[in-house]
Amino acid sequence: QEQLVESGGGLVQAGGSLRLSCSASGYIFSDYAMAWFRQAPGKEREFVAAISQSGRNTYYGSSAKGRFAISRGNAKNTAYLQMSSLKPEDTAIYSCAAAWRYCSGLGCYDSASAYDYWGQGTQVTVSS
Repeated sequence: QEQLVESGGGLVQAGGSLRLSCSASGYIFSDYAMAWFRQAPGKEREFVAAISQSGRNTYYGSSAKGRFAISRGNAKNTAYLQMSSLKPEDTAIYSCAAAWRYCSGLGCYDSASAYDYWGQGTQVTVSS
């Protein structure tokens, strides 16, 4: 059974950093693009970042550019999201997702409907 499990969330002060991890099982990790989405209370789910199967191509939402970095370790079946210069508006539940897609460009990866598997999410809270 396919499973994605996020970890690394927590409470951090504004300006701080966090590293989220997404551990995958039950499918061939290296065949799937990976992404992070987030959802704050009362707001729609927002695309954060995506990475291609090989890790060669990365894509970022406007809120993440320059502050967040997505990566993956195919040997460890794990994807990561390094978040820096965190702001209170980054407070949300962060979820990872996997997509069996082979295409390029932000438009290929920034829609939640493109993803086949989802994790439960991890809470990130940034205090001011």
